Amino acid sequence: MLFIGYSRCSTAKKARSWLVDNGVEFKERDIKLENPTEDELRKWHQLRELPIKRLFNTSGRLYKEMQLKDKLPNMTDDEKYALLATDGMLVKRPILVGDDFALFGFKEEEYRNVTA
Repeated sequence: MLFIGYSRCSTAKKARSWLVDNGVEFKERDIKLENPTEDELRKWHQLRELPIKRLFNTSGRLYKEMQLKDKLPNMTDDEKYALLATDGMLVKRPILVGDDFALFGFKEEEYRNVTA
């Protein structure tokens, strides 16, 4: 499994701790240093079947500074993927990726279901 988080994000810290406490093996990647690519985001989004807006870190500073709440409705999905790939701080985190799943954010029940 691949765990993508950010060291200053409290939700990512909580998710990482849950993985460690439950003995789940994972590779780790810092979203700030190595943001997801457009291809990765497309693949993970298809695995998750969520509205693409749910891939955005809507509570983040950058999202607010760029006024994306107003801009996203007028953008194509291709434009949204390209934008997300420009900066990891735009992407909802943490992300937990396996062969057949991708989880955005942390919900203990979802983590339990995919790691059981």
